[in-house]
Amino acid sequence: MSLPFYQRHHQHFDRAYRHKELESTLSQYQREEKRKSAIYTHGSTAYSKEAALAYHHDQQSAASSHELAESYAHESAAHSKRSSALSLGSELISKKAEAYHHGSELVNKKAEAYRLGYETYSRGKMLEDYSFKLSPKAKRAKQSILSEEEKENTAIEYVVPIFRGRQTHISGITDTEEERIKESAAYIARRNLMAAGEGITATRKETSSSVQEETHQKKSRKIAIQETAEEMVLKKTLSDKIEFHRKLNEDQLLHAPEFVIKPRSHTIWEKQNVKLHCTVTGWPEPRVTWYKNHVPINVHINPGKYAIESRYGMHSLEINKCDFEDTAQYRASAMNVKGELSAYASLVVKRYKSEFDESCFHAGTVTLPLSFGVTPHGYASKFEIHFIDKFEVSFGREGETMSLGCSVIIHPEIKRFQPEIQWYRNGVLISPSKWVQTHWSGERATLTLTHANKEDEGLYTLRVVMGDYYDQYSAYVFVRDADADIPGAPGSPLDVKCLDANKDYVIISWKQPAVDGGSPILGYFIDKCEVGTTHWSQCNETPVKFARFPVTGLIEGRSYIFRVRAVNNAGVSIPSRISDPVAALDPADRARLRSHPSAPWTGQIIVTEEEPTEGIVPGPPLDLHVTEATKNYIVLSWKPPFERGHEGVMYFVEKCVAGTENWQRVNTEIPVKSPRFALFDLAEGKSYQFRVRCCNSAGIGEPSEATEATVVRDKLDIPSPPSHLIPVRNTDTSVVVTWTESKDAKELIGYYVEASKVGSGHWEPCNNNPVKGTRFTCHGLTTGDHYIFRVRAVNAAGLSEYSQESEAIEVKAAIGGGLLHDVCPGLSGKADGLTDHTANWEGMHESSQPIFDTDALLKRNAKPNRQTVPDSSGKQRSPTDNKVSEKVPSPSSQKAATDSSGKQRSPTDNKVSEKVPSPASQKAATKQASKSRPEDRSALQKMKKKGDIAPPSPPYDITVLESVHDSMVLGWKQPKTVGGADITGYYVNYREVIGGKPGEWKEANIKAVSERAYRLHDLKENMTYQFQVAAANLAGLGPPSPASKSFKCEEWTIAVPGPPHDLSCSEVRKDSLVILWKPPIYIGRSPVTGFYVDMKKIDAPEEHWRSVNEKAFANKFFKITGLKEGTSYVFRVRAVNQAGVGKPSDPTDPVIAETRPGTKEVVVEVDDNGVISLNFECDQMTADSKFIWSKNYEPIDDDSRLAIDTKGGKSKAIFKDLSEDDLGIYSCTVTDTDGVSSSYTLDEEEMKRLLALSHEHKFPVVPLKSELAVEILEKGQVRFWMQAEKLSPHGKVNFVFNDKEIVNGEKYKMKVDHTSGMIEMVMDRLEDVDEGTYTFQIQDGKATNQSSLVLIGDVFQKLQKEAEFQRQEWFRKQGPHFVEYLGWEVTPECNVLLKCKVANIKKETHIVWYKDEREIMVDEEHDFKDGVCTLLITEFSKKDAGIYEVILKDDRGKDKSILKLLDTAFADLMTEVCKVIALSATELKIQSTEEGIRLYSFVSYYLEDLRVSWSHNDVKMKYTERVKTGVTGEQIWLQINEPTPNDKGRYILELFDGKTGHTRTVDLSGQAFDEAFAEFQRLKALAIAEKNRARVLGGLPDVVTIQEGKALNLTCSVWGNPAPEVSWLKNEKLLTGDDHTILKYEPGKQACFTITAVSTADSGRYSLIVKNQYGTETSDLTISVFIPEEGMTHVPLPDHGKGDKKKKA
Repeated sequence: MSLPFYQRHHQHFDRAYRHKELESTLSQYQREEKRKSAIYTHGSTAYSKEAALAYHHDQQSAASSHELAESYAHESAAHSKRSSALSLGSELISKKAEAYHHGSELVNKKAEAYRLGYETYSRGKMLEDYSFKLSPKAKRAKQSILSEEEKENTAIEYVVPIFRGRQTHISGITDTEEERIKESAAYIARRNLMAAGEGITATRKETSSSVQEETHQKKSRKIAIQETAEEMVLKKTLSDKIEFHRKLNEDQLLHAPEFVIKPRSHTIWEKQNVKLHCTVTGWPEPRVTWYKNHVPINVHINPGKYAIESRYGMHSLEINKCDFEDTAQYRASAMNVKGELSAYASLVVKRYKSEFDESCFHAGTVTLPLSFGVTPHGYASKFEIHFIDKFEVSFGREGETMSLGCSVIIHPEIKRFQPEIQWYRNGVLISPSKWVQTHWSGERATLTLTHANKEDEGLYTLRVVMGDYYDQYSAYVFVRDADADIPGAPGSPLDVKCLDANKDYVIISWKQPAVDGGSPILGYFIDKCEVGTTHWSQCNETPVKFARFPVTGLIEGRSYIFRVRAVNNAGVSIPSRISDPVAALDPADRARLRSHPSAPWTGQIIVTEEEPTEGIVPGPPLDLHVTEATKNYIVLSWKPPFERGHEGVMYFVEKCVAGTENWQRVNTEIPVKSPRFALFDLAEGKSYQFRVRCCNSAGIGEPSEATEATVVRDKLDIPSPPSHLIPVRNTDTSVVVTWTESKDAKELIGYYVEASKVGSGHWEPCNNNPVKGTRFTCHGLTTGDHYIFRVRAVNAAGLSEYSQESEAIEVKAAIGGGLLHDVCPGLSGKADGLTDHTANWEGMHESSQPIFDTDALLKRNAKPNRQTVPDSSGKQRSPTDNKVSEKVPSPSSQKAATDSSGKQRSPTDNKVSEKVPSPASQKAATKQASKSRPEDRSALQKMKKKGDIAPPSPPYDITVLESVHDSMVLGWKQPKTVGGADITGYYVNYREVIGGKPGEWKEANIKAVSERAYRLHDLKENMTYQFQVAAANLAGLGPPSPASKSFKCEEWTIAVPGPPHDLSCSEVRKDSLVILWKPPIYIGRSPVTGFYVDMKKIDAPEEHWRSVNEKAFANKFFKITGLKEGTSYVFRVRAVNQAGVGKPSDPTDPVIAETRPGTKEVVVEVDDNGVISLNFECDQMTADSKFIWSKNYEPIDDDSRLAIDTKGGKSKAIFKDLSEDDLGIYSCTVTDTDGVSSSYTLDEEEMKRLLALSHEHKFPVVPLKSELAVEILEKGQVRFWMQAEKLSPHGKVNFVFNDKEIVNGEKYKMKVDHTSGMIEMVMDRLEDVDEGTYTFQIQDGKATNQSSLVLIGDVFQKLQKEAEFQRQEWFRKQGPHFVEYLGWEVTPECNVLLKCKVANIKKETHIVWYKDEREIMVDEEHDFKDGVCTLLITEFSKKDAGIYEVILKDDRGKDKSILKLLDTAFADLMTEVCKVIALSATELKIQSTEEGIRLYSFVSYYLEDLRVSWSHNDVKMKYTERVKTGVTGEQIWLQINEPTPNDKGRYILELFDGKTGHTRTVDLSGQAFDEAFAEFQRLKALAIAEKNRARVLGGLPDVVTIQEGKALNLTCSVWGNPAPEVSWLKNEKLLTGDDHTILKYEPGKQACFTITAVSTADSGRYSLIVKNQYGTETSDLTISVFIPEEGMTHVPLPDHGKGDKKKKA
């Protein structure tokens, strides 16, 4: 039969359905066939001398060797296999000495292999396998217990194939059921035949019968006898060895699992039940685990689906109501300490064609497809879905059970068409599991969290789907941390996931908890557990901080679960929720197992066999790269090679330090199976390279390409804290917090929000599961309290610092009510209140700082312009005369001047180069100049002819900005006189100075340079040079400057930066100015980090330079304030880097602090059309003057944001669309003037003001005092109102509801007061049809305004409920009701009194108290005196927490009041109780004990909530083994053991009730300390005496009855310090030792009393007396001697004393 097309293109197309045992058997046969052919060839050459016996000897010798090896490795099968080998026909033939030697050598090798624990060794020299062993294998008891993979890789004994070629087994297409059963039975018979080795004898006899006949004919009797003898010797030797090792190995009593009956495959129809059986033997009793497609079956996840039983070695798996998804391969895995064995069975579930499942229409079904929308009314039927009795925002704790429920009403109701109920968490559909259970009763939908965890926190949505229609309702669920097992321990991590799972490797990720327990989290421990067991093992020895960790060493094919624990200084947290099970499988196998069978509708299973292939050495792995790198580990990933044959490959990983070729193998012992590997124990900060090799049975392949150098460090940084927190009122118990996201945050998981009551200093998390957005509603707040908030970001690297605290906000409902954003996700981004008149203030940033690009200004690679320009002597400059030219900003740019060989370029390579202005500055200047005044070249020429302009004066103050070994950068100042025209450029000359004598001037540049900085190349190292500079304008080249001072061309090596240059001053005023500069060309050994600006008065000495700024700043401009008017100043700038502060720049020209007459500033204007512009006016302009606008003192080259309009002496910069991108400092400079300039700072606040003003000018509005709001009046009337600041008598108001105008009438009562501007509308009652949007539109002349109020969804329902509540309140007060609801107070006796105030009471009114819905029986009836009802609770504690309810009722009605003493309310009450307890504390008293001195105080009664602390001399005490504190009953004490004079002083007991501390003081000094210390010494001496006194510890009986003539020996333990003296008394007389009575005493240990032969004279009372300086003790015993013939002598029995009672001897 041909293969399906989807199987032809895959090498392992049939791996999923090939029977494992069949595949193993065929593979063994193919390998054995190859081995046999090799043995025959090798044997014929090795034993050529015995030609007649060659073939038979090789065959029989190999078989014997192999049988010996197998028999030694598996003792239980050794004799049977050896007998099978001997039954092949004749005796074993081999050489005399060589055979014996060969067998002995084999036995020795096998013994060594046995001791090392390997499975098998080698088959001897004749059968030695030269293939590479991938890894040592564990010792196996039997060949039958090998796993399927090991069976394929292990060569077994030769077996004759029963069939060959391709076998295809198909079920469900053409075969009948009977044929399939017969075929299966035949297959099982063939399999058993092959496994048992039956039939081998006959086959071998057939193949070798002719050879054996010839051999026997030539064999002599002598040789036959020798071979028989040698065989017996070998048998005896081997038997002795086996018996010897069996005695040594006690484990032979144990044996591995073995399947007596294996599970069989089944083919069934859907809805049927099936049961798989198997019987397993082994000792210890094996543990059986059932797998479905290699995934363990968990009966708890699918209750009722599976049933697993194990009884007396019989094991079964029952699958109930099978469906098509149950078609799979099932495996029973038996395992004990001796090994593991698996048995497989396939299950095919067939489905009837055209089958229709009517169960989906039955009540209770919640899985109806959304597309199935057929109803009795047709597809167009519309359903109205209503939610009642809805679940609200809920709060829970980890470990608790939470339930969310909602009743659903659907109209019209169709009995056979039930809705589809869907639950979502944060927009993700929830599937039922052991953590979440859903139920639909037909009227009410419920979701139950059986064991709530922080992962369950989020927005829960109930969606009810009816065909094509659906409706939904949402509310938030909060889950707090469970109480820590260790106080101060952090919260548990959450959301543990398994990523990138492979054969022996998986990455575990998790989220950090919000609660750290008060101290920073040090790291996390990862635990793993194999599915089916309960043993957890820790994966990492030291805590890891990174929230991802690779777990290695997994066993392929097994499934694992993981959990994570956090640890801080206090201890370890409780574990997280366990992860989903993950199988250690290749991803391709996992995907295949999850997929459906090849032919789902028939259940077709195809079994194929591949032809054997020769072993192929695998090629190098592909695409090796580093997927993750931290300071703790690095993870490598690669792809398997193409050249690997059909067998699996494993990998060796190698590493080396980057830059070396010293490769080291990382996994030296065991190769890895997965194409992933995690490397630990790498040196942090070092750079490594990695490569991987493949290996299989054919050998080790070539290495892959090495990775790029990877530095061992954390590549993922902790995110920066969020900013711009803005709290907004929402409801009476919630606040909406918004913030700006963290900048440059990578792999951001979310944010944690915390809240704190103002002044408490205690922060509580608002969410325990990170939120991804930048907006969160904090619920559960106390109405009327003020809160502040803070936020921190979290990613895998950790938690960021906290953001700045928000402004305090009072918790109360927003005007007109609130809109819960989290409850109505469809309204995200809209106003949080009921009005939509809001402004968005997010995303504002501070003004950016100006940046000057020195590299752009000093670009060195500009191509030369070879036109000739007059030099200073008036001659034409020739390009060939120039040898040194070019401008380069820094040595880093000089590296670009080297050619590919690394040598410096010669002068001929770049003879002429110049510095041109940056394109941006040229473009900006051109645009602004063209817009201000067109350039008139002819006019300039006329002016030149008339002599109106002149060449500029010479530049001055030439200085060196940078120097290297062959080039220097010069800087100079602009000429003081420019000659009436702009300077077009500068020319530089230089000359050498040798021996103080200057040489001839040489030209440095041919084309003029526009900037006042220039680099000269190709200078001589260590040569001294002088320089001069000349400026040029349209009138010509001015005179050169005087020769500069001499500068030596040498390499600058200082670490600090060089001097800044090109300093200039602008915006000079009487008390301020702005100084600008360019950064230094030479930056030192590290980048420039900031600048310092220095100043001094012009006439002040050099030592009077002072720094204007205390801290360095990065800007290249600075506004100096605080100048004295009329004073002349000079300024300089210094650059700073990590090495320090560099050389100062040359000082500026003197500047007088004055505001010149006519000075004007930049003014911002907003015209009537709302256009915003900056305006500057100048009355000192010349014909060549231009307005130059800049932003942050840089040219404006983006005309899309700003338009420049210049007319005459006025210039206007118009903002096209003012936004945050326009924030900054705008300055305007007028050229060809005496420094006319001004600036304007546009910050965020100013931008807001201008935008608001622009909006007012564009759209005039009627100002409002208040927006449209709503309030509830008496009897539930609803009043809508708004107020305008002013309203003329002609003002009109339109009232609009849902885009339709409404008028005054019976339902709406409208009123407009033009005097006060008050506009109102009153409705008697809110009905369902009143849900919508209300708008009041005002028009007063041209000005208009409107305000809207949206009353829909929850907001409308809340308002409607409030109105109805007010109506009910009015009715409630007609009968008995509460004036003051239930409250509490604490009595002086520390009791809690619950009380409430009632009104409208009469005699028949009854009052009933409840706690947690259980009635509280009260002995006395309430008399309602003064209208107050009370309930007294004595000794209040945590057990009294709960919900208290009091009900008033009579014939007029009833009223109730509820007091919830839970959470915060209970904590407040406990604080008050603790306060009263603290006030009841007595004064401190002093008590001496034998251990030391005790200070104590008594309270009325003690609660754990009362915090106790002690201070000594105003220093808080630290408790040690010597100084302890505690509470005994109502006594609070401090124990000072072994007091010293240092313990003197004043002791303070502080009792903290949660808010206030209460103290008690005692002075332990002077006489008080002396008396207490003396009493302590006395008690201590008494205790020492009692402790060290002499005593008998035990050993002597009370009475000894012994027969005459017997020997008596008594021994007892004696103790004392010092060792006591011992004496014996008999009948109160001193007893001395002799030969008859032997008395022995070992000082301090034992005293012995021995009578060698007792007689009746020895009867009597004996006493042992021990004595030392601390005391004496006596132990008595009575000895009674009897004569057997006469009976026992009568001795009165004494009273029982000390000692152990003995039985009669």
